[in-house]
Amino acid sequence: MAQVPQRFFDALAVRTWCGLSLRALGRAREEIDAINVYPVADGDTGTNLYLTVESAAAAVEAVFAAHEVDAGAGDAEDRDEEDGPSLADAVGAMAHGALIGARGNSGTILAQLLRGMAQVLSARGDSPHTGGSGLRSALRHAAESARNAVARPVEGTVLTVASAAADAADGAGDDCAEVARAAYEGARAALAATPGQLPVLERAGVVDAGGHGLVTVLAARVDTCTGRPPEPGAVLPARVEHDDADPAVECAAAGDGEDGPAFEVIYLLEADDAAVARLRQRLDALGDSLVVVGGDGLWNVHVHVDDAGAAVEAGVEAGRPYRIRITHFGHGDVHTTGAERPPRERAQRAVVAVVPGEGLAELYAGAGATTLLARPGEPPASGELVQAVRRAHAREVVLLPNDAELRHTAAAAAEQARAEGVRVALIPTRSAVQGIAALAVHEAGRRFDEDVVAMTSAAGATRHAEVTVAERQSWTTAGICQAGDVLGLIDGDVAVIGPDVSRVAATVLDRMLSAGGELVTLVLGDEAPQDVADQLEARVREAYLAVDTVVYRGGRQGALLLVGVE
Repeated sequence: MAQVPQRFFDALAVRTWCGLSLRALGRAREEIDAINVYPVADGDTGTNLYLTVESAAAAVEAVFAAHEVDAGAGDAEDRDEEDGPSLADAVGAMAHGALIGARGNSGTILAQLLRGMAQVLSARGDSPHTGGSGLRSALRHAAESARNAVARPVEGTVLTVASAAADAADGAGDDCAEVARAAYEGARAALAATPGQLPVLERAGVVDAGGHGLVTVLAARVDTCTGRPPEPGAVLPARVEHDDADPAVECAAAGDGEDGPAFEVIYLLEADDAAVARLRQRLDALGDSLVVVGGDGLWNVHVHVDDAGAAVEAGVEAGRPYRIRITHFGHGDVHTTGAERPPRERAQRAVVAVVPGEGLAELYAGAGATTLLARPGEPPASGELVQAVRRAHAREVVLLPNDAELRHTAAAAAEQARAEGVRVALIPTRSAVQGIAALAVHEAGRRFDEDVVAMTSAAGATRHAEVTVAERQSWTTAGICQAGDVLGLIDGDVAVIGPDVSRVAATVLDRMLSAGGELVTLVLGDEAPQDVADQLEARVREAYLAVDTVVYRGGRQGALLLVGVE
């Protein structure tokens, strides 16, 4: 039976669109990463777009969850679709989530595209939905605001694709489905033409990676509005065939960026419009690929520079920068002076680990690992992980992400490192305590495969938990929590909700040890009560025979307490 086109776009459609976009980008991430040659060939555009949309989708889900909590006391039979969030609530959350989670050049531009759409759709007041005309206006404003956010717009990029989507939507009917299809087809045609507009793409034989990501997101909206994705035959090949195709072509294209700025600097900034206008001028003089998106006092700043410190200082002068991330592109040692240094001998094997706090970074480094610090709320991008692998300077690398949310980022980094000739094994550790267990059995003298199997087995045999504080009211697997409640998570799921850190920690530990164990690892955060570790050690000694306990200080690690049971 034929699908009836959807005439309206409402809050539920926003939620569906975010979910479908996230899944589509998850499938296309590696392909998009592989064709990323502009503005820098750092192979992370697909991952950055995925993480940007992931943040947007999480914000929309939080709005729906909050509405469900508020409406929970009512009779389900008396509730209807109007009890959910409004269209303005949903698109506002989507835009805000994308803004605070934007990664990389293309992710930052996508965040502005979503914000531009939200500005138009939110202006419709309390209207629960919009039609095709509203979507057309939103697409037009999105394309224009994104172009205005880029200091020096370049054709043949995601900006071109966004403008083409808006142009094509102008000729569509009043059904949301017709507008969505037209925008997708216009964007797809523009994407196919990008190699003819940007020489670096033509030499590499690829389309623009950011534009490919936008087409993927627009295809998800077609799916949202029609109930089915575009026909498989409409999928655009990422690579463009050349009669004189040569394996060296891509390398030559990638090399275009070798003389570019050495660092990517991204941060969120609280500042007023006048200060941001001055910041744009200063950063434009410092580097290139400048994108400043946002408004209403909150901005996301992205720039490529040689002097990362100066870019951050400019943000400090403009307002309050935070979530600062600096990625070195690896073009070469920008500090080398005098005679050329002899190349450092590669080690045979190294361990690279993402760690959540300074204390754990020291612990891992003391055990011989190369570490990458992930501060609370600031997970690393794949480019940062690749740079950590390069710092390790080894032929073989074991990668420990130590966070379930980093699985896609770590996989993208591993693929890029493999393309550079490094043998990489990714062990899917979901917590730093699993990484500690893996590192404890690491033996560089073993065969690589045997070492990876031993480390994987040790990590897999370690149950992990954390004790943290809820930031807001929400549904959990253990019931409804309020802001300020202490949460105990076991293997990633909320298992305990309570008012007291020590009691929640003790309950978590008892539940974990009920299945047995030989060693308990406790990693204490800076904000945890000082006596909680002593209390838990005493509890293990008194109630669990032949179980040892080891305590580490994790520093500013986000969670109050990390727990591992082997």
